[in-house]
Amino acid sequence: MNKNDGQGIGLLTCISLVTATMVGTGVYTSLGFQLQDLSSGFSILCIWALGGLISVCGALSYAELASRIPRSGGEYTYLSQIYHPAIGFMAGFVSLIAGFAAPIALSAMAFGTYLHAAWPGCPAKIVPVAAVFLISFFHLQSLQTSSLIQNVTSGVKFLLLATFLLIGVWSVARHPERAALLMPRRDSLSELLHPSSGIALLFVLYAYSGWNATTYLAGDVKDRSRTVGLSLVLGTLIVTLLYVMLNAIFLTVAPENEMRGVLNVASVAASHLIGPIGGALMSGLIALGLLASISAMIWAGPRVTQKIGEDHPMFLKLALTSKNGIPRRATLLQLVLVILLLSTGSFESILICSQIPLLICLILGVSGVFLLRMRSRNSREESLAMGDGSKQKTLLRCPLYPLPPLLFILCALAGLAYSAISKPLFAICGVVILLLPLAFYPWIARKEASCR
Repeated sequence: MNKNDGQGIGLLTCISLVTATMVGTGVYTSLGFQLQDLSSGFSILCIWALGGLISVCGALSYAELASRIPRSGGEYTYLSQIYHPAIGFMAGFVSLIAGFAAPIALSAMAFGTYLHAAWPGCPAKIVPVAAVFLISFFHLQSLQTSSLIQNVTSGVKFLLLATFLLIGVWSVARHPERAALLMPRRDSLSELLHPSSGIALLFVLYAYSGWNATTYLAGDVKDRSRTVGLSLVLGTLIVTLLYVMLNAIFLTVAPENEMRGVLNVASVAASHLIGPIGGALMSGLIALGLLASISAMIWAGPRVTQKIGEDHPMFLKLALTSKNGIPRRATLLQLVLVILLLSTGSFESILICSQIPLLICLILGVSGVFLLRMRSRNSREESLAMGDGSKQKTLLRCPLYPLPPLLFILCALAGLAYSAISKPLFAICGVVILLLPLAFYPWIARKEASCR
């Protein structure tokens, strides 16, 4: 039995972590950008539903990976063990920059935008930085403090969502003619097949990113061989339902021209639902809800950097922890990167440049299910050896295999191809983020070998 199997984070907190990581910046900001390329409400909802299906397929695949390799680190750990340490190092670098620092910066930007809509007098540029500093400080205290902060902020977030959904459903019930905006049109299919829909899908997949959140701190989870996988699947299913309903309400309560290209689409929708004062109040509540997303990513991200430090002597200082087991140096490094992105980047460029390398790493991770099953059959083993050398007693298998991993891989590749056609410069930047760590890894490996 592993030392963390009987203690640590439970299933409820894991689901809270997954849902809080997912429900945040993307769903409150993506629609405005999607309306720049798409005009059919039906097409937009189809893309949100497709994003949910892709994410559920990824979660089902990762449930098996987490059961076979129950160690913190997410893609860094999986790709290191399945492929090669160089590929894992690449994934760790991508997770540090594109997987956590960039999404935290995006969430902080959205937090500042929504808080400014609620309280115009607040300093929009200082508030995001202050929020990241404050939440990082709380997560530097202890695992118990992190769990408490995560559960409380997630509770506020989903209370807000439930309130918004109830008001929206009530409004649509009073004006059923608005539902016609969600019906298919003659051009809906052609819109879905147009390359510009690939960018819309990229925004959707960004909104769903975080379905793999629990894998980054699997080492702190109770009964991790099962709890991690269950939290991924259950959390993703919950969020898919919320996303489709929420975007349907946005599209039916506010005019498209008022949301097109707007970052805080939820503020616009809330103003139409409950008036300007109610819209300002709702914007403030959304800003508070975004703190749960920022908290979840600040909590999970340093665990990847910590694992890199454990595996590579050159980065050993990043693996050092406090008496409470908190990776403080990794947390502070992440904080510095977030501040740099907040001071230099724009929302759209950060999102697209970071999403492309993330999707490639996720494709490699999901593909690992096929490789692990092949190796398992060839060696007549039921699972990979765990980090401490013991064997897994139970194994969660991906249902309907091989359909979920295949569907995830094909849809993610299509989204990447469409994105490269529509935004080639952003695609090049995303590829550069992948190639940099691969280029430096041989030098790092030689330096570490010479020190042994």
